[in-house]
Amino acid sequence: MSDGAAAEERIRRRFSGHDPEAGTDTGGTPWAGRQLTSTGFDGDTGTADAQLLELLTARQGGPHGGQGGLGANDDVEAAFDADTALVELVARARLLVPVVAVAGETTEVNGLVSDASSDMAAVTLLAPDGQKALPAFTSLATLADWDASARPVPVAAQRAAQAAVQEGCHEIVLDVGAPSYAILRGSMVWSLAMGQAWVPPHRDPQVRSGVEAAVADEPDVRAVTLAGAPGGALRLDLMLRPGLTPEGLQQLAQRVGERIALDGEIRARIDALAFNISAG
Repeated sequence: MSDGAAAEERIRRRFSGHDPEAGTDTGGTPWAGRQLTSTGFDGDTGTADAQLLELLTARQGGPHGGQGGLGANDDVEAAFDADTALVELVARARLLVPVVAVAGETTEVNGLVSDASSDMAAVTLLAPDGQKALPAFTSLATLADWDASARPVPVAAQRAAQAAVQEGCHEIVLDVGAPSYAILRGSMVWSLAMGQAWVPPHRDPQVRSGVEAAVADEPDVRAVTLAGAPGGALRLDLMLRPGLTPEGLQQLAQRVGERIALDGEIRARIDALAFNISAG
């Protein structure tokens, strides 16, 4: 069978038994009463925001890469500064979330099986550790390079972040496979979904208050300092009284971490937690 004949057969199978004069689609849903509502991006040309694209490309070419973060303190702080600038630009940008058609119920007419309905579903990515991520794109070009069959849905960044949360995604991955690739970590997704400015955890007054509350009932903690760590982590520098055993140190750190995790809003502002313990 030629390619043209094969395509014609697929179309015939898809629409078998459907009368175009019946006033319904192939799923039997009437056309009458349907409305096409504006997405708010009527004049969108599908190109990326120039400032956002420039920043994303610079991140890939710079020392911090798509995720930011190096070992030295200055580099870590620079990575957090770059992350702050990224989230600020993303918050103002239009993103394209890919959706794909998923077959629903099927019907059989004259021995031919056809789809009676189909649904559009958001695409999610699954990491080896089981974490889910929502892909989003800054332009039609980067989306088409990734998957030309996916349908682009233009949304504000806040809507994309809310969709990620609803889908159980921990991260948003921007421009998968493109030079402008970047990862928005969980705390960034949460702040975008809430319509709030993202603040690095060690600079966040609410996180500081939560940490201080978590160590308040620990008499062995003499002081606590918040610092940034590679990969967007929060590092707690704990100064403890001398003489604690290794087991006691581990139990103390576990208790502090568990108290922080109990506060959902504080936990949402922290991507990872590390401890640096000293005696004094």
